[in-house]
Amino acid sequence: MSIKRHTVTIDWQTRYPGAVILPYQGVWPTIAESAFIAPTAVVIGNVTIGEDASIWYNATVRGDIAPISIGDRSNVQDAAVVHVNKDAPVVIGQDVTIGHSAIIHGTTIEEFALIGMGAIVMSYTTLGSHCVIAAGALISERTVVEPGSVMVGVPAKPRSALDEATQAHLDGIAGRYQQVAANHRASVEGTHA
Repeated sequence: MSIKRHTVTIDWQTRYPGAVILPYQGVWPTIAESAFIAPTAVVIGNVTIGEDASIWYNATVRGDIAPISIGDRSNVQDAAVVHVNKDAPVVIGQDVTIGHSAIIHGTTIEEFALIGMGAIVMSYTTLGSHCVIAAGALISERTVVEPGSVMVGVPAKPRSALDEATQAHLDGIAGRYQQVAANHRASVEGTHA
């Protein structure tokens, strides 16, 4: 399937074989050429995906009733869901990691944040830079998480401030995912050549 957008023809199935990339009410996603969209990932509507970002297997990014922006080098891991409210878009900064099966809904996430596996982030929240949302944690609506915070539990509460070792680890996650994404892209392209 080829589409025409801004006078450039994009063949999604060649560029992202096996991924589902769809418009919503005539608006197609805007995806940086260096981004990796895995086979079985779903990207719909008003979504902007930055340079070297990655959307992994069975993840869904659905920008239907409001826009979604995913920053450079950020990764949305396997089976995660990113969605919006009509009055609450999603803005994901650079170098953010969204863990496997996490749910992100109508929120702003600043750079170098880590959202753990299975965490749920509800609408109208802001997650500061370098924050960690523990696996399985629930961030309630309208919560503001301070930069460098570690949040755990249901509902999530601050556990501690980020230590230097954890911050250094956060600073490297996105780069490691870039390399893994490059390896997956090469593998996928090799099977669809």
